[in-house]
Amino acid sequence: MQLKYNRQSSLGSSIIKTLIKLLLAIIVFIFVIFLIEKISFPSPEKKYKIDITNEIKKL
Repeated sequence: MQLKYNRQSSLGSSIIKTLIKLLLAIIVFIFVIFLIEKISFPSPEKKYKIDITNEIKKL
């Protein structure tokens, strides 16, 4: 006759596992934000100046 090893995890153990997973997810999220900030996205070199004085005079 074999003994069944059907042990249920305790409440404290499951809470600790959930907290560890949550902590790892937060660390990964912060790391991804840090990497995105290091990437330099192209920005427009010219500053556009729109002259709207002519349109104001028409009104």
